Amino acid sequence: MATHTVGSPRHASRPASDDDSADGNTPVGDSPPFTRAPADPRDVLGAPPPTDRLRGWIVTAVITLVAAVVRFAGLGHPTDGGTPVFDEKHYVPQAWQMLRNGGVEDNPGFELVVHPPLGKQLIAIGELVFGYNGVGWRVSAALAGVLCVFLLVRVARRLTRSTLLGGVAGVLLICDGLSHVQSRMGMLDIFSALFVLAAFCTMVCDRDDVRARMAVVVAQRRVHDSPFGPRMGVRWWRLATGVLLGMGCAVKWSGIYWVLAFAVLTVLWDLTTRRNAGVRRPWWGTIRRDVLPGVWALALLPVLVYLASWWAWWGSETAVDRYAVGEKVQPGGLLSFLPEAFQGFVYFQGKVLEFHQGLTTASAGVHPWESKPWTWPMGLRPMLYYYASGQDVTGCGSTDCVSAVMLVGTPALWWPAIPVLLFGLWRLVTRFDWRWAAVLVAYGAGIVPWFLDISRQMFFFYMTPLVPFLVIGTVLVMGEILGRAGASKERRQTGLLVVGLWVGLIVANFIWLFPILDGLPITAAQWDAELWLPSWRA
Repeated sequence: MATHTVGSPRHASRPASDDDSADGNTPVGDSPPFTRAPADPRDVLGAPPPTDRLRGWIVTAVITLVAAVVRFAGLGHPTDGGTPVFDEKHYVPQAWQMLRNGGVEDNPGFELVVHPPLGKQLIAIGELVFGYNGVGWRVSAALAGVLCVFLLVRVARRLTRSTLLGGVAGVLLICDGLSHVQSRMGMLDIFSALFVLAAFCTMVCDRDDVRARMAVVVAQRRVHDSPFGPRMGVRWWRLATGVLLGMGCAVKWSGIYWVLAFAVLTVLWDLTTRRNAGVRRPWWGTIRRDVLPGVWALALLPVLVYLASWWAWWGSETAVDRYAVGEKVQPGGLLSFLPEAFQGFVYFQGKVLEFHQGLTTASAGVHPWESKPWTWPMGLRPMLYYYASGQDVTGCGSTDCVSAVMLVGTPALWWPAIPVLLFGLWRLVTRFDWRWAAVLVAYGAGIVPWFLDISRQMFFFYMTPLVPFLVIGTVLVMGEILGRAGASKERRQTGLLVVGLWVGLIVANFIWLFPILDGLPITAAQWDAELWLPSWRA
């Protein structure tokens, strides 16, 4: 049978109608996944995107500008006498060393570099521009935090088909305490969040693009030219997803969790696309047409990007274990068929893995602010990054001033997390809602693996990449509360009132916490009032 590569999808586009708008619970995307013969291409396309493109970009620009003001204001404060605070003390000096050592850091105090270089390279760019100071080592993180807000507005708008809900998602991310603090610290996790979220965005774009291409085939009645369905041609959005996932792994190894999760998710989306289009053998079609090319995009490409991120190591004469063969690696071993540089690299990566496997509470001791993953969804055990009091702090109008930076998620956003996730699971099971599949898979990839080794030393800031997906889930629930665009006026007004109160509560909660998120001087009494739960205290 003849096969075809799908071309431009623009001929399958259609104008939006009032019935297609999706501010709330209007079904968006997939038809039921076992549909085999759609009546027309719209069953493949799903609901169209919003038609208010100009307003969408204006909302995005305004919210991104607000995010920039909030994230960048007072960025250089606080410091520990002009030096980094908390875990900045690991990455900031290493980034500075990169600038002075040809892009390589050797961490002489520990004789081991335990994280890939990309995040520290990004910190180094800020230090190159602004110098070795609070602004210099935090400006890249702040920019990453602002870009996360930008991307979240766009992808939430695409998922909900609503500019209103896309804008709400941006506001919620701005007002999340964890994202705010991590955007103002010279640490790695905000860069992980940026690349994971960007990969999620391109993956969603790939899904829409593939469905638009398939709609062309359905409209032209070519879907049965092959029992496996059409070839999809070059999927540029999927290639971009692979690159971004590789960059996430080049910040922290935990990025591999999203590589695996997103690969499975995109295969399931490809399968439902072929089933909804009426392909006679959708399983084999997905394997032959989608999975095999996907191995290159979502498996090999991330590995190549990860290896490329070590460019300075490969070109260095002094990098850690660059010449391990003959010293730490005996010639003629199992990997002797590889070039000596690759043997040294594999040995180096193995030592890093050994370090992380041995980083347990029993071996490293109980850290005063460590926590376990069952406390993370509601942010029950935050972290104190910085604390100063007494004569070292002034400006609160009292003699007992306190300046503190606490990593804490905004409770009005975090405390409803369990009901939000359970509602999403119910929607996925009962309605096959692909949006909730995306949210739950992305969220689960960042938390479920940590349950596999509870003995490991863990911290709340590991949740940084998950916050955008918590926000999307919250916004999807808000969309349900708003109701369909065609609902009665009273229904819509009631929904808008409830959503407005919820958003207002989150914003007010963020403003209340703001002094202990930015290290502003407050009285000891106010500091005590900020600590709502016993688990928030040392």
